[in-house]
Amino acid sequence: QVQLVESGGGLVQAGESLRISCTASGSVASINPMAWYRQVPGKEREFVGRMNANGGTDYSDLVRGRFPISRNRARNQYYLQMNNLKPEDTAVYYCYAVTPWHNTWGQGTQVTVSS
Repeated sequence: QVQLVESGGGLVQAGESLRISCTASGSVASINPMAWYRQVPGKEREFVGRMNANGGTDYSDLVRGRFPISRNRARNQYYLQMNNLKPEDTAVYYCYAVTPWHNTWGQGTQVTVSS
């Protein structure tokens, strides 16, 4: 089993940056990939980006170049660095761990970008 705890959301102004974290515990070595999604009320959860076990990444066209994903293996933490934020980036952000046996969502963290 994998457990995920997110932190770091908040309220920022357009153009500012924010980093959210996802701390994994349990069968961390089996995670491949760790993905980030976001959701606004009334809409489906949408893919933001992901990092594979070998460190490779890919991103949604909406965030490519602005939201790099990184990790700290020693801390079992994954990070979504959000730069040049826009009001349309306002959403609840979720990390999502995929393993060979099950998939796990984080609890979500609210990011609000004011114009």
